[in-house]
Parts: sequence; C-alpha cells; structure tokens
Amino acid sequence: MAQETLQLAEYASGLRYRDIPAPVVQRAKDAIADTIAAIAFGAHLPWSRMIVDYATKRGKGGKNSSKSRVFGPGGPALQAPMAALANGALAHAFEMDNLTWPNTGVHPGATMAMPALAVAQERGIGGRALIEAVVAGSELMIRVGRATKHNNEGRGFHAPGTTGPFGSAAAVGRLLKFDTATMLNALGIAGSTSAGLLEFAKSGTGAMVKRLHLGRAAESGILAAHLAEQGFTGPGSVLEGAFGFLNVYCGENDVGALTRGLGSEWASLRIMLKRFPVHITSHTSVQAIEDLRREHGYHGSEVTAIHVAGNQKMATVNNIPSPTDLMMAQYSLPFCVALAHYKEARDPASFNLKSFNDPAIRSLAKLVTITVANEAKHGHTIASTVSVTLKNGVVLTRRVDSFKGTPEHPLSRDEMREKFLLLTRHCDSKAMARLFERLQNIENEKNLDWVRVDAAKKRKSVPMKRAAAAQRRPVKRTRAK
Repeated sequence: MAQETLQLAEYASGLRYRDIPAPVVQRAKDAIADTIAAIAFGAHLPWSRMIVDYATKRGKGGKNSSKSRVFGPGGPALQAPMAALANGALAHAFEMDNLTWPNTGVHPGATMAMPALAVAQERGIGGRALIEAVVAGSELMIRVGRATKHNNEGRGFHAPGTTGPFGSAAAVGRLLKFDTATMLNALGIAGSTSAGLLEFAKSGTGAMVKRLHLGRAAESGILAAHLAEQGFTGPGSVLEGAFGFLNVYCGENDVGALTRGLGSEWASLRIMLKRFPVHITSHTSVQAIEDLRREHGYHGSEVTAIHVAGNQKMATVNNIPSPTDLMMAQYSLPFCVALAHYKEARDPASFNLKSFNDPAIRSLAKLVTITVANEAKHGHTIASTVSVTLKNGVVLTRRVDSFKGTPEHPLSRDEMREKFLLLTRHCDSKAMARLFERLQNIENEKNLDWVRVDAAKKRKSVPMKRAAAAQRRPVKRTRAK
C-alpha cells in the first residue's frame, strides 16, 4: 500500500536546520524578504484594503494574543490566522510574489512562509526555527505541485489555492515541533481546505478572488495545524488515496513525484523570484520585448503585429486581448507584451489605470496573436518565441526560455536589495534598508517581533501646512483682459 503522505510527514517533522545546505537557507531567506516586499507594495490596493479590514475586525484579540503583523506599511498586529490570510492575499495582490521554476502552481512565500512567520511571531519563535519550517514546507509543497502535473488547473482549479494548505500546514507543524503522527493529521486536515476556481479568468469578471485564494491557503494551513495540535484527525492517505487530492483535483498525476528525491534533492532551490509584475506565463515574452527594444531601438507605434509561440496556457487562459480590469490586465499576455513597448515593465507602478486605459497600449494588445509551440506540445515549458513585425516590413524575433530570478540566473544580493527597496519605496526608506539587511541574517534572531513594515514619516513643517491650507481655499478667478 502506497504511503507517500506518511513519508512526507516523516520528512517534514524530522528536518533539522543543521541538515540544510547554505544555498537552501539563502533561498528561504530570499523568499521571505521578497514576499514581505510584495506585501508592502500590494497593501495600498483596494482589494487588499478590503481584506485587511476584514482580517483586522476578526483578528484582534487581547494584548498578548495579537502579535502577528500584517506587512503593509504600519500594518496591524493580529492573531496568526487572520494575519496569514491578509499577508497571503496581499503578497499576491499585484503579481509580484515568488513561485517555482518550472512552474508547479506553487507560491511558497505567500501560502507557506507567511503563515509560518505569523505563528513564529505569535509564539515567540526565532529565525532559525522559521528557516527550518520554511524549507520543510517548501520541500513538501513543491513536490505536491510536481505531482499534480498542473492538471489541477486543467480542471479549472487555481493551483496555489489547492497546494498551498499542504505547505502551510507542514511549515507550521515543523515550527511547532510536530511528531510524524501529528504532522500526518495536519496534512490530512489541510487537504479538505484546498480550494480556488479559475472561473475569474474565463468570465473576465471577479479577478479580486484570485488574490484571496492564496490568503485562504495560508490561513487554512494554520487551521489544520492548530486542530492537529489538539488531536483532531485527518486521512493519512490524503494525497495519494482513491478519493485523495491528486485523484480528485487532478485526475492524471505523478504520485511518484511526491517522494522522488526526498532527502537528497533540494526542491527549495527551484524557488523563483519574479522580475515583472505579471503572470508567470508572460515573463519570457516580456523579457523578449525588452531585449528586442534594447537591441533595435524601435517604438511601439512602429509595430503592426506581434506573434508569440508559447505553451497551451499562454494561448488559451492568458490570451486576453481586451482585459476588463487592471487585475485581468496583469493576467493578460497580450496586454503585458503591449505595455512593455511603452512603459518600464519591471516597475509595478507602470501597471496603473492610466496605462490600462491608454489607447496605444490597448490597440497594440489587439495585434498580439498566440499559438502553441511544438516544444510545448511535448512537455511543460514557459519558453516563448516572440516575433515583432514593424511597419517597414522588418520582422524581429527573439526566443527566451529563462530570465533573471530563475534558479539558473538568480538575483544577486544587490539585485534582491534593489527589488526590495523598489517595492517598499513608499515606506520609511531607512527602516526598509535596515529591515532587508536584518532579514538576510534572520537565522541569528531569537525572536521575530521586529519584523514589520514602517510607514513613511509624515512631514509636519509649517510651510507644508500652509501649502495644504492654500489648496483647500477657493481659487480667485480674474477676468481675462
């Protein structure tokens, strides 16, 4: 009888910090810092404010029970489940959170690292134990993602909402020093909280829910772990059973991937940091446009057609020539490719309502066609070949199969710091620079109550007050002579 879930529970409960190689520790720290920065940027968005408001109203406890921070600027301290809900959703609020390469439908930072950090803050647990928990959760959750063969999304489920509870439960369970039996129950409970539908992509409406899926996954793992801690039980064959996660959510799957390389291959090293605030399916195409524009110096107004040869998902789910809102624009490959011709695609501030309504960008998006490349018909890839046709008849072509931020081309510490400060530029800049450096040494911290995002300091100078008052006074009009 197969016992893959049991083997994963044994591994997650038994992992020790001393067994984790330095590069894996560093990747875990990068994922934590990267996610906090993504949360800080995403916190100001209207859908984020709704979720934070909900979490704040329901997550405030007594003075000693509200210790887990929401990492928006000046964010509140809440009970761990509500902090995880908010942070998971805010991390994914603007398509900037980390995932895995190749894409397995797993978002480690949002769905797994943030709930672990929330519980660590709540219970006064230090940085070394957090790293241990994040790696245990990553090793388990990435393998669950691989085992799905991405067929959960083929069936209409939003993958990170379905895989996230397992990673969250494993990370929190390791943080709380679960034995194998308790960890097994936590995973069994987590399986019954997997959720998230892709209908928002098909209908073109309700894209806010995409962000909620990751927050709910983060919260669900804490629920599962807390119940298991009290003796609540869940099925021990939740992943591989006849009515378990893989068979029900995915149909065709690779159950062997659950334990393949477990203990010898570090799946955590496949965590990828995004460079662009777009869905991962658009990254290689946007990178191709950046490369072509830099090399040939052409302008978007010179383009008459753009063709992208990519994978099945690019040609179907993400082929949205006329997105109906800003969130769908980030999910739309044609829009992202068009925007890259007119704006700095690496800057999330480029994706705003002005850009969304820009006639030139929207017109160019309608000139994008997408087909499935031959290489994508025989395996999962996000490589793309982009051909740009100019008005003078010249066709510029570029194939991209990787980019900065992937495991093969990781961001350097300076590039990590640059991205962190870019995403937190509306916060207290000096505090954010200090926070980044401290997060890079988090394994030496005895507690994590200092992890928070400080809002920018308000200036209270008299001239500023006078200027504000002057703006409120009615303008005196004079007749034109």
